[in-house]
Amino acid sequence: MTEIKLKQVRKSFGDVEIIHGIDLTVESGEFCVFVGPSGCGKSTLLRIIAGLDNVTSGAIEIDGETVNNVSASARGLAMVFQSYALYPHMNVYKNMAFGLENSKMPKPEIDRRVREAADMLKITDYLHRKPKALSGGQRQRVAIGRAIVREPKAFLLDEPLSNLDAELRVTMRKELAALHANIGDTMIYVTHDQTEAMTLADKIVVLQDGLIEQVGPPLDLYNNPQNVFVAGFIGSPRMNLIEATAGQNAEGWSLNDTNLSVSIPGVDGLTDGARCTLGIRPEHVSISTDGAGHTTARVAFAEQLGGETYLYCDVEGLPQITVHQPGQLPVVKGETLALNFELENMHLFDANDQVIVNKVKG
Repeated sequence: MTEIKLKQVRKSFGDVEIIHGIDLTVESGEFCVFVGPSGCGKSTLLRIIAGLDNVTSGAIEIDGETVNNVSASARGLAMVFQSYALYPHMNVYKNMAFGLENSKMPKPEIDRRVREAADMLKITDYLHRKPKALSGGQRQRVAIGRAIVREPKAFLLDEPLSNLDAELRVTMRKELAALHANIGDTMIYVTHDQTEAMTLADKIVVLQDGLIEQVGPPLDLYNNPQNVFVAGFIGSPRMNLIEATAGQNAEGWSLNDTNLSVSIPGVDGLTDGARCTLGIRPEHVSISTDGAGHTTARVAFAEQLGGETYLYCDVEGLPQITVHQPGQLPVVKGETLALNFELENMHLFDANDQVIVNKVKG
């Protein structure tokens, strides 16, 4: 297994700096996911690790060895691309064996590796088919198999599921998780889909504008976001984020804005009259049964999914508030509801979007 370290890595294209001094350690055997919006630098960072792009400054270390000047082919890493990059004129067996044949590996060893990988990925029956005769999911398995047969130090995967339909993506996520558990190798996975990040990762690296916003296990980022960006990016649907003004009262603080009033206990980091942002996840917003709540909202859209219900509610002067409740709720568009926020699950951020507290009271 392989440890990968980035030390003050910077990358510029001309006068434009894309990666701004990133420090990161990916531990041996870890499934690490780079996640962030389009253009945040996650794929560029992966290409730098792979050796496909050079660093402008800083160092890439693989198992303690600096590899800045080591070619991509000599780094011992295997890359899986979004586009599959299969040779259309070769069958599956040849696609998987091609790199090993070029390295002059003995044919019996090539055959062993290809057939073991094919069995692991359940594509043995397709070894003599060409890529055009395969589904998208089967082609992606071949691309992953081609990486496995190399027995690399680590796997680098650049949005490998983005070309698949929704149902197949769910299946392939489970298969990738099982594959990692089976082989135990270090994997770095790039995606813009935070659901993939949450379900696959041992560790998530949240990127924005070429900087790391937060690093940690999925549920740690979900429960303890360190700033407004992470709070709004991790979670589906996203966290409700509402700007308010803090005011001191006898019990602690009141957070007030248009059509909103929330009282909380004393919290360090607030000043009287300061602007702040309160965050509350959709599953922590409840519907009041007695008509009294922190705010009153009008249902703009109701998603009844059978086992759960999502309500998208409009409040004058505030961002739309999303409510997630288990089961089936007899609520229709246009209905007026009183909404309560679970204070023990409310997050509070300062005027600079940095966390003040992730549990208002506990």
